Amino acid sequence: MRLTIKYFASIREHIGIAQETFDLEPCGMSLNQIRTELASRSERRAEALAADRPVRTAVNMQMVPGSLIVREDCEVAFFPPVTGG
Repeated sequence: MRLTIKYFASIREHIGIAQETFDLEPCGMSLNQIRTELASRSERRAEALAADRPVRTAVNMQMVPGSLIVREDCEVAFFPPVTGG
Protein backbone atom coordinates (compact mmCIF):
# COMPACT_ATOMS: atom_id res chain seq x y z
CA MET A 1 0.00 0.00 0.00
CA ARG A 2 1.60 3.25 -1.13
CA LEU A 3 0.91 6.30 1.05
CA THR A 4 2.09 9.88 1.19
CA ILE A 5 2.97 10.70 4.80
CA LYS A 6 3.17 14.32 5.93
CA TYR A 7 4.53 15.55 9.25
CA PHE A 8 3.71 18.96 10.73
CA ALA A 9 4.98 21.31 13.44
CA SER A 10 7.04 19.71 16.23
CA ILE A 11 6.71 16.23 14.70
CA ARG A 12 8.26 17.48 11.46
CA GLU A 13 11.02 19.23 13.39
CA HIS A 14 11.77 16.13 15.45
CA ILE A 15 11.84 13.71 12.51
CA GLY A 16 13.61 16.19 10.24
CA ILE A 17 11.43 15.82 7.15
CA ALA A 18 8.10 17.23 6.02
CA GLN A 19 6.91 14.49 3.67
CA GLU A 20 7.76 11.03 2.42
CA THR A 21 6.21 8.17 0.50
CA PHE A 22 5.96 4.74 2.08
CA ASP A 23 5.01 1.34 0.82
CA LEU A 24 3.36 -0.45 3.73
CA GLU A 25 2.10 -4.00 4.01
CA PRO A 26 -0.45 -5.31 4.51
CA CYS A 27 -3.13 -3.26 2.79
CA GLY A 28 -6.00 -2.00 4.87
CA MET A 29 -4.06 -0.95 7.99
CA SER A 30 -5.53 1.44 10.55
CA LEU A 31 -3.88 4.78 11.22
CA ASN A 32 -2.84 3.46 14.64
CA GLN A 33 -1.11 0.49 12.97
CA ILE A 34 0.58 2.79 10.45
CA ARG A 35 1.77 5.06 13.26
CA THR A 36 3.23 2.05 15.07
CA GLU A 37 4.93 0.82 11.88
CA LEU A 38 6.43 4.25 11.16
CA ALA A 39 7.60 4.59 14.78
CA SER A 40 9.45 1.28 14.50
CA ARG A 41 11.57 2.52 11.59
CA SER A 42 13.89 4.85 13.55
CA GLU A 43 14.58 6.22 16.99
CA ARG A 44 13.58 9.76 15.99
CA ARG A 45 10.26 8.52 14.59
CA ALA A 46 9.71 6.42 17.72
CA GLU A 47 10.08 9.52 19.89
CA ALA A 48 7.94 11.76 17.67
CA LEU A 49 5.14 9.20 17.17
CA ALA A 50 5.21 7.50 20.58
CA ALA A 51 1.87 6.02 21.62
CA ASP A 52 1.77 8.13 24.81
CA ARG A 53 2.27 11.35 22.86
CA PRO A 54 -0.81 13.28 21.72
CA VAL A 55 -0.81 13.20 17.92
CA ARG A 56 -3.65 14.21 15.63
CA THR A 57 -4.26 12.52 12.29
CA ALA A 58 -5.83 13.47 9.00
CA VAL A 59 -6.42 11.49 5.83
CA ASN A 60 -6.83 13.40 2.59
CA MET A 61 -7.11 16.63 4.63
CA GLN A 62 -9.96 15.36 6.84
CA MET A 63 -9.52 14.90 10.59
CA VAL A 64 -10.05 11.23 11.43
CA PRO A 65 -9.64 8.86 14.40
CA GLY A 66 -6.70 6.48 14.66
CA SER A 67 -8.99 3.51 14.13
CA LEU A 68 -9.72 4.54 10.52
CA ILE A 69 -8.64 1.94 7.95
CA VAL A 70 -6.49 3.60 5.30
CA ARG A 71 -6.64 2.63 1.64
CA GLU A 72 -4.09 2.82 -1.18
CA ASP A 73 -2.81 6.23 -2.35
CA CYS A 74 -4.08 8.26 0.62
CA GLU A 75 -2.32 11.28 2.06
CA VAL A 76 -1.82 10.76 5.78
CA ALA A 77 -0.83 13.67 8.04
CA PHE A 78 0.46 13.55 11.61
CA PHE A 79 0.57 16.68 13.75
CA PRO A 80 0.48 17.69 17.40
CA PRO A 81 -2.68 19.17 18.90
CA VAL A 82 -2.75 22.92 18.49
CA THR A 83 -4.41 25.70 20.44
CA GLY A 84 -5.52 29.03 19.18
CA GLY A 85 -6.34 32.32 20.69
